[in-house]
Amino acid sequence: MRFVDVNPFFYPHHGGIETRMHDTARLLAARGHDVTILTGRLPDTPEEERTEYGYRVVRLPSRLINVYNPPFISSKGVFETLESMDADVVNYNYRWAPSYNKDLKRYDGRKVFTYHNMWGEGIGVQARLSEINDNGFRSTLDTFDHIVCVSDYVKGDLIRRGIPAERLTTIPTCMDMPPLRNVPEGDYILSLGRLVATKGLSYLIDAMEEIDCRLVLCGKGPEEKEIRRRIERLGLQDRVDMRGYVPEEEKDSLIDGCRLFVMPSLFESFGLAALEVMSHGKPLVCTDVNGLPDTVRDGGVLVPPRDSRAIASAVNSLLADDGGRKEKGMRARAVAETYTWDRWIPVYEKVLADVTAR
Repeated sequence: MRFVDVNPFFYPHHGGIETRMHDTARLLAARGHDVTILTGRLPDTPEEERTEYGYRVVRLPSRLINVYNPPFISSKGVFETLESMDADVVNYNYRWAPSYNKDLKRYDGRKVFTYHNMWGEGIGVQARLSEINDNGFRSTLDTFDHIVCVSDYVKGDLIRRGIPAERLTTIPTCMDMPPLRNVPEGDYILSLGRLVATKGLSYLIDAMEEIDCRLVLCGKGPEEKEIRRRIERLGLQDRVDMRGYVPEEEKDSLIDGCRLFVMPSLFESFGLAALEVMSHGKPLVCTDVNGLPDTVRDGGVLVPPRDSRAIASAVNSLLADDGGRKEKGMRARAVAETYTWDRWIPVYEKVLADVTAR
């Protein structure tokens, strides 16, 4: 099978979509398929390369406007390049790049769309813009032969919006389980991810007034300045440690050493950060939103969104119960072990094969 996976961004831009693309590309290549990733060209990246994992990356001439993270991107020649590749099946991953949307709509070969985020996801003006964009994308979505959803919640939401269930398959984002390391607990709780409004971090900062532990907060994004101002306004500088972006090795060490993880999201189609933390055998306090409860199951404590007092109460309860916290962490690991690519890549391969055979 000649498979092309399309997204405006790929490594060295790291995010949940890009990581999933890398994992599925390397695994499909290992199963004997010809895999190419078609993406925009970021600064200081080659036009084309063959990776050590057996898949190819083709990068198109692109224009970036850095008004948000990720930036707005426009790439030339998406349609023409896809036509020249003569793929058996194409997968597309994005909804916010008009140059890609237009050309994927024109492309009439076999194609799949992977739905990663919630319809109309965002806060305030961003939510309204997202809803307008997604409503406009609907006619493009209808041209795809099949839709892969990262969670059953996303699948259910699309069914409620009139997309037939037979056009939808849930395939969660997965990961390889790291070995459990016997690392002593540190004196901190942890939160990591992009610093955007939909992550609900302002409610976690407010909760820190009542939490009996230090918070290590990792990540970068457009909300960074506002979060720092909130910390200063509440006088929490000595209790909240903002680390910014941390490399993978440091991130793994922080997860291994934390007492628990806090995820106060307002929207979460799946919860990849939650899965990553659970794979280390760490419990979570997270919000009861969208697909997050289905991902976390009994590996965490659910609290209502936008409720700082509920966050503080749940965190303090886990901090006060060493045995219960460790038991919850082992449950989290058991849940994470159900999200492995060994289990799910054959399902994805079958979806692609079925679309190819139509």
